[in-house]
Amino acid sequence: MKTEKQKVLITGASGFIGGFLVEEALQRGYDVWAGIRSGSSRAHLQDERIHFIDLAYNDKDKLKQQLALFAAEHGPWKYIIHNAGLTKTIDKQDFFRVNAEYTHTFIEALAIAGCRPEKFLLMSSLSSYGTGDEKTFRPIRLDDAQNPLTVYGKSKLKAENYVRSQTYFPYVILRPTGVYGPGEKDYYMAIKSIQSGFDFAVGYTAQRITFIYVKDLATVAFLALENEAVQNRHYFVADGDVHTDHSFAQQIQQILQKKRVLHARIPLACTYMACCLSEGIGKIMKKSMTLNSDKYIILKQRNWICDTTPLQEDLGFTPAYPLQKGLEETIQWYKKEGWL
Repeated sequence: MKTEKQKVLITGASGFIGGFLVEEALQRGYDVWAGIRSGSSRAHLQDERIHFIDLAYNDKDKLKQQLALFAAEHGPWKYIIHNAGLTKTIDKQDFFRVNAEYTHTFIEALAIAGCRPEKFLLMSSLSSYGTGDEKTFRPIRLDDAQNPLTVYGKSKLKAENYVRSQTYFPYVILRPTGVYGPGEKDYYMAIKSIQSGFDFAVGYTAQRITFIYVKDLATVAFLALENEAVQNRHYFVADGDVHTDHSFAQQIQQILQKKRVLHARIPLACTYMACCLSEGIGKIMKKSMTLNSDKYIILKQRNWICDTTPLQEDLGFTPAYPLQKGLEETIQWYKKEGWL
């Protein structure tokens, strides 16, 4: 007798992280449902095994109907990874609408429609914690107070609070640090700049930064879902190593085999003006910009070190991609795709 595959829903599947979550789910043999908007690109979702669903987060009644019909026809998903969200926007209130309120609406609709998963995973962010200790550079710990300074981080914290306050189903919250990998666009800009011979770091005190390769993040997500003992828990996700902005740039320079690169540090005041100017231009052009006032707060923060001990102890996670290996694979992809 053929065993029915376990169903998993991955929202935000057309995005950078979402595509790798889908790939990991397929490799693990799941019946994969990709939650994407009707107009979103399916360029990286070509596998014929993928099912698609466009969920109406902005219309609670319609969303309840969608989920009730799905549950009646297919039964509820075993797992849901809620990865959908905004990282850039012209109007910062959109962060709260999309990242927080849509999460709340989704949770309530799942419960009312009888489409409750066995476990719900929220993809949050280290930004939901705010500034770490910038004198001792002690790692940010899970029991530290969450005091995000960016609007993005505040919206993610609000989403987390909705997830933590509900009692409909068990949950896991993941807070990845800097996520990089093939197809990612922000770190790509830094790599492209170094290839052009320029590295611009922000501030005169070195920034301590941490990373997680996107494939490792996808692995962590399914380790957390599949471990039955892991319920109502939250984790920082990083590969465990700490770098400085300068050592990060040097690794990129080495992989690119770029002999001469001008490494310059830009004062915070100049960076702030550039971010505000970029944001102003974006508002005129009605386009979300990589450099903006929220981004400035992220660039200003010196300590992005987080304690990953619980991740290692509870899930037995060992990264397959330390930074050097991850950057090599990423840069190779950029070259293959003609980005570099």
